[in-house]
Amino acid sequence: MRTEFRNESFVNFKDERNNAEYDRVLEQTEAGLGKAYPLIIGGERIMTETKAASINPANKAQVVGIVSQADVQYAEQAIQAAAAAFETWKRTDPSERARYLFRAAAILRRRRHEFSALMTIEAGKTRVEADVETAEAIDFLEFYGREMQRLSQPQPLTVSQEEENELYYLPLGVGVIIPPWNFPLAIMAGMTMAAVVAGNTVVLKPASPTPVIAAKFMALLEEVGLPAGVVNFVPGPGGEVGDYLVDHPLTRFVSFTGSRDVGLRINERAAKTQPGQKWIKRVVAEMGGKDAIIVDQDADLDLAVDAITLSAFGFSGQKCSACSRVIVHEKVYDTVLERVAERASRLTIGAPSAAGTDVGPVIDEKAYLKIQEYIEIGKQEGRLVLGGGTGDPNGFFIEPTIFADVDPNARISREEIFGPVVAFTKAQSFDEALAFANNTDYGLTGAVISRSGANLEKARREFFVGNLYFNRKCTGALVGTHPFGGFNMSGTDSKAGGRDYLLLFTQAKLVAERF
Repeated sequence: MRTEFRNESFVNFKDERNNAEYDRVLEQTEAGLGKAYPLIIGGERIMTETKAASINPANKAQVVGIVSQADVQYAEQAIQAAAAAFETWKRTDPSERARYLFRAAAILRRRRHEFSALMTIEAGKTRVEADVETAEAIDFLEFYGREMQRLSQPQPLTVSQEEENELYYLPLGVGVIIPPWNFPLAIMAGMTMAAVVAGNTVVLKPASPTPVIAAKFMALLEEVGLPAGVVNFVPGPGGEVGDYLVDHPLTRFVSFTGSRDVGLRINERAAKTQPGQKWIKRVVAEMGGKDAIIVDQDADLDLAVDAITLSAFGFSGQKCSACSRVIVHEKVYDTVLERVAERASRLTIGAPSAAGTDVGPVIDEKAYLKIQEYIEIGKQEGRLVLGGGTGDPNGFFIEPTIFADVDPNARISREEIFGPVVAFTKAQSFDEALAFANNTDYGLTGAVISRSGANLEKARREFFVGNLYFNRKCTGALVGTHPFGGFNMSGTDSKAGGRDYLLLFTQAKLVAERF
């Protein structure tokens, strides 16, 4: 067994030497843009006729890469390759499987800026956001490797004097991995390698806006010598390739992170038994949130302002954990609103590659237009206090936007916007604030800023979210420290980065022998 797991530290970008090194790697990365990337099926690299360009959201004229697109034929080939590889991989010793993750983590740690710089370019992440994500990817690899070693040890059972009893965790089979674009390295790597280290083989369909970072991770897996067919790389349209993979009778499980609508569609399709299917497909889904920060009347307002600003506008609000609602006690409402608006007005919007940028672009034109539609809705439902406009037309930039005096039943209070837009709502009491916070179909993250022990305990009991934070921001879950997953329409509460996560990709077998 390895040493006890510890979270990876973050790079300090207040040190100009680190900024200079990041600039150097960014320049090197930009020089290598525009390459063609193949499918990878059973270790075979396949260039297809149909291709899609990945675009820098901060500079629409810049092509990050040209990525081959799979169709149903290649999806079938990938499923069969994964099924064939499973017959060997499932018998591989769990500690051996774990060592592939440890090797990948070591390489990722050494080449940290390379992966972060590519995310800055392809996903529009500032250097701080990109570095934190690369650290999280390393954490997932290190944590899940250790978890598989733990689960492979003899499991505690009630002793029987007449029998020998053993419990084993067996892999499920072939899985389909559908990760999101907003954490194109960390969540993609975590979802993929959790399934793999548990002994499964997978078909990875990367998010359409960010396939190049996934291709770079595939190259890393080849570098550590992961056997061919264990991970098969098939970019392609969700409506064609994704549906085919989900429906396939050989698919044993689907692991998905993304929108509510797509997640529910996957869950519905996976529930239908196909001819030749021997199992009930398992679905692991994380489907977003409509997260609230409650500010109590006795709150530390400096802390509240920092928590709200960071949670609402970090990565342009494109996190399922982002604060999109602020519910403030009426006694401090005006002060908190004014101070957050002032703080947010000082955020620098611009190219994420620049060291001083706080807010980069949103991911693509579809998101850009959708967020603007919600801003227009917000103008009818609340009072525009800050923002509402766009930035450099060469990229998909939207200003940090604040609406005040929003009714808890308004659309911008209930629907996931996934952009730098936050709605402020006034509450007459803490109980009312808590009721407003729970007035949503989602239940992912939430935060309470309060000095009242009684109110914090009430929130502990009654604030219905999977990840609840007191006197801190509602983003920034750490692997192993904050197992992550939500309630209701936020998904299956799968608790990524927690000690029960790998159980989702295994099945327990009990063997009893009476002598």
